[in-house]
Amino acid sequence: MDDTITLQMAQRGVLVLPKALREAYHLEAGDSFTLLDLGGVFVINPRLSEIDAIANRITQALLERGETLESMLKTLREEREKYVREG
Repeated sequence: MDDTITLQMAQRGVLVLPKALREAYHLEAGDSFTLLDLGGVFVINPRLSEIDAIANRITQALLERGETLESMLKTLREEREKYVREG
């Protein structure tokens, strides 16, 4: 398969992946993808992002420790001030 594939956007922003790609990676209608915008360079990954799941686990762990948004923001401000002083 070629390294470069040209796609054309259809109405309503639809992009069609070539059949060879869909078959090579076993992609089917209804599959979910993660789109990462790197300053105009788009990376499309046929797997769901783990970012939301990781953020939820971190949030749960912090809540179980009794952390609040206010306490985390306070700590963040303190660490930034410390960084500026030492920097």
